[in-house]
Amino acid sequence: MKILALDLGDKWVGSAISDFLGITCRPYKTVELDKLEPFLEKTIKEEEIDTVVIGKPTTLSGQESEQTKKTILMASELENKINPKFNNNIKWVLWDERLSSKRAESLSTKKRKTKEEKIKSHSVAAAFILQTYLDRISFK
Repeated sequence: MKILALDLGDKWVGSAISDFLGITCRPYKTVELDKLEPFLEKTIKEEEIDTVVIGKPTTLSGQESEQTKKTILMASELENKINPKFNNNIKWVLWDERLSSKRAESLSTKKRKTKEEKIKSHSVAAAFILQTYLDRISFK
C-alpha cells in the first residue's frame, strides 16, 4: 500500500505519493481545493492508498496559528467524509510541515515563476512533507 501526502492551501492542494515500500516519494498532482474530495476518492482507490498524511502548518516556534486551526478542521472534515467510503480503513495523520513550502520554492532559480510553476510547487511541498514522514517512520 502507498501513502498520500497533502499540502492544503486556501485555493490549491498539492499531493505526493510514496512508493509501495514507503521509502521514497514523488510529487503527484496539484488540484483546486473545491475538487479535492473527488480527487481523493479516485486517487485512494486507483493508487491503493492506505495512509493520508496532511501537512500541519505551525509557526517556527511550534505554536498553532489560524492556518493551523483551519487545516486541522479541514483534515477532520475530509477524514469524516472520505474514510467511510473505504470502510474506515484509511489512516489519517497530521504532520509538521514547517518550511516545506519555502523548501519547494527554493528549488526554482527563477526570480519570477510562471503560474504553472507556482501551482506545481504545492505538490513539491507535499513531497517534502511526505519524505520527512517516511524518514521518521523508517526509524521506528
